[in-house]
Amino acid sequence: MPIETTTLSHTVAIPLGAVHPEPPELHLPMGAARVALGFPSPAEDFLDEGIDLNQVLIRNPAASYLYRASGWSMILAGICDGDILVVDRSIEPVDGHIVIATWEGNQPTCKVLRLMPTHIELHCRNPRHTPIVLPLETEVEIYVVASVARQMHRGHGQYSGSRTISA
Repeated sequence: MPIETTTLSHTVAIPLGAVHPEPPELHLPMGAARVALGFPSPAEDFLDEGIDLNQVLIRNPAASYLYRASGWSMILAGICDGDILVVDRSIEPVDGHIVIATWEGNQPTCKVLRLMPTHIELHCRNPRHTPIVLPLETEVEIYVVASVARQMHRGHGQYSGSRTISA
């Protein structure tokens, strides 16, 4: 079976660099009440203790690298174009993990790892894309995606701060 090369139809991972081994703590305020995703319920106005996003997103700074996702082949795994992928090289990849893989000079790609007895498959989480099949003898570097960070993008001219809207 021929090897399918990474194309723009797949979600590629663009290296951003290593994670700072000892980032300064940055505690941000966190609401104590959870945000309802369905019908809202009355909530009290108070804040919980702050959290440090470095501690939440990065488990092992010395082994972690950041990549930016480019493409939509992993949308059903919750990974969107432009997301920042935190890769932890200290985690042993196993079947079913979301990984960054690179082989034979191809651009790093983000996929779901499937280990088969005779080959490796890298699956998309978008039904429009077919898996990449690699023979076992292919030299492939595989690293586990440990977390994902996303910045919300707003359309041009929209208000970006918080506000109250009256009905």
